[in-house]
This record gives sequence, structure tokens and C-alpha cells, in this order.
Amino acid sequence: MDQALKELAEHLRDQLGAKLTEAEVRLGELTITVQRDSIVEVLKSLRDDSNCMFHQLMDVCGVDYPDESPRFEIVYNLLSMTHNTRIRVKLRTDEDDPVPSVAGVFSTANWFEREIWDMYGVFFSDHPDLRRLLTDYGFEGHPLRKDFPLTGYVEVRYDDEQKRVVYEPVKLTQEFRNFDFESPWEGMERVVLPGDEKAEAEPEEEETEAS
Repeated sequence: MDQALKELAEHLRDQLGAKLTEAEVRLGELTITVQRDSIVEVLKSLRDDSNCMFHQLMDVCGVDYPDESPRFEIVYNLLSMTHNTRIRVKLRTDEDDPVPSVAGVFSTANWFEREIWDMYGVFFSDHPDLRRLLTDYGFEGHPLRKDFPLTGYVEVRYDDEQKRVVYEPVKLTQEFRNFDFESPWEGMERVVLPGDEKAEAEPEEEETEAS
């Protein structure tokens, strides 16, 4: 499989030229990085090329690297059922540079791009309907950014008693904690379940019978 992916990577280098900036086969997966403004042409080539035939856009997601520039990474995961092959396409951008929408190439990208716009604030040019998808229309900010504050915002919900949508301050179910990842069980208290007392008493009973 790795050899086939390496051959596909070489084929894409020849086909895409300067549009492709990096290609890597790692852990049995092919990942390519492309120029932001070339994403539409790249995905069309991956879809229509007989050596690729990636007809399924499975997912589009965002990643935030706040200490890097450009800050955001957009990741496209595609599947070729004909060749039983997957490919991951990546590009980098920031909040000021829009990414061309690929909704005209894969219709499934419509809501994926809306979700990324909602969660990260990455703008997609030429999108047919770029609106928030998961948050309320009046929501401010983009919740999946690493610098998004945990408090200070309002949330929206439907109130059964008032029979209407209400806005209220965000309330966290627990205080924010810094985990050191060294003691995963630290702070956990043993919960006594019904029947535990019987299990603890059984060894004493066995000792009595043996004596």
C-alpha cells in the first residue's frame, strides 16, 4: 500500500506542479499540502484524474495553531472507492485571507465550510450561503479558536416554561483545571456501588468456614 501511495504522490507532483508544496506518506496515509488559492483546481484534478478518482469528500475541518503564521490549517479528507484509497489535502491560511470555496466541486463542502467559518472564523470566498451553522445568528466570536475565552459570553437555549428562546450567561459545570497528564487518577474518589459491601465481607466469611 505504501508503494502505491508513493507512486500516487509522484504522479500528483507531475500533475499539480507548483500548486503542490509537499507530499508525504506516513503511517499508511498520503498527505499533500497545496497553495491556498489552488485548492479548487487541486480538488478538481483529484476528482477527475483517472489515476485518482477521489469522488467522495468525506470531511473538511480546521485546526488552529495560534503561535504560527499562517494560523489556521484547513484539512480535506477524500476517498476513492474505485481505487480504495484515501488522501488528505492541507492548506494554510489566516483570518484575513479567504479560502476559495470548493462547494462547486463537492456539494458536501457547503456545510463543512459553514462549520469552519462558524467555529474558526475562516472565510470562504464564493460560498453560496456562508452563515453560522452551530451557534446562534447573533453569537460573537468563534468557539474552537484556542484563544476563545471560557467565560464572558452568553448561550442560547429554549426555555420550556417561558416557551421561547432565552439568552443567559455561560455557566461552566466545573472550574477550569490544568492537567499535568502525569496522574490520570488523581482526584478521583472511590464510588461505593450497591453490593460492594457484600464483596468486602466475603473473604471474612470464607476464613470463618475454613476455621
